[in-house]
Amino acid sequence: MRNTYGLTRAELATLRGLRRPEKIQDFLDQDVGYNKEHEGETCRGPRRVLRDRVAHCMEGALLAAAALRVQGRPPLIVDLAAVRDTDHILTVFQERGHWGAIAKSNYSGLRFREPVYRTLRELVMSYFEHYYNPGGEKTLRAYSRPVDLGRFDRIDWMTTEEDLWAIGDYLCTIAHTDLLAPELARRRRRMDRRLYGAGMFGAVKS
Repeated sequence: MRNTYGLTRAELATLRGLRRPEKIQDFLDQDVGYNKEHEGETCRGPRRVLRDRVAHCMEGALLAAAALRVQGRPPLIVDLAAVRDTDHILTVFQERGHWGAIAKSNYSGLRFREPVYRTLRELVMSYFEHYYNPGGEKTLRAYSRPVDLGRFDRIDWMTTEEDLWAIGDYLCTIAHTDLLAPELARRRRRMDRRLYGAGMFGAVKS
């Protein structure tokens, strides 16, 4: 008998219907609004996101990880750390030894990645040119190892009605791998206006 992880029949049906990573991404893009109004104020788990149909990047990552888990894949997330900007959370997966990612973002360039990257660093670097703050500064600097959310089963991360701040707190405590040497980080060009505009296409405004 398959593990239901405490999810209802309807919740399981929704998540099991998202049979491929790209289906999960489509669901996040098309059926879940971006949680701009309460960004930083809530950390909804998968059950609440399915009910409310709104999520910011962490909330979207948790839903995507839950969907992967009911498909029999590990529920892995990675923290992207930035300077003068907010972190971004990816849900990562592997196919044929290559990494891909699912993500919810207000920036169009920070979402899905096909599983074509040989290493996690390759995958993370694909976000570099698209990761910028409102001033146009490219801000991505480091990334965490993949975290298996199964370690948070004790707080029922897939079904709890409580905010899951413990997961974000944990991501802040683990080691991150730097992407750039300090001298390289100091000399980065600001965003091209066209790429900046493309990244903001469809963004939810405050």
